[in-house]
Amino acid sequence: MAKEEAKIKIYTVRRRYGKKVTVIDGIEKNAEPKNLTKKLKRKLACGGTFKDGKIELQGEHRERAKKVLIGSGFKEDKIEVE
Repeated sequence: MAKEEAKIKIYTVRRRYGKKVTVIDGIEKNAEPKNLTKKLKRKLACGGTFKDGKIELQGEHRERAKKVLIGSGFKEDKIEVE
């Protein structure tokens, strides 16, 4: 599945001590998720990781992450923000 076809879901979860983590789910292997994680971390000035098929970013970055994904070639109508 190409970048244009991917159905991506962006949401926030609360972790230990009330910390928020933004989770980006639905990134395919052929979209180079590790490089995309690096790009998101650099653009959003936060820490994060790629594990279990999901990108996890430290902090509240739902809308800003969506803009970065659109700039990376993902279609806006395929990105769902909760």
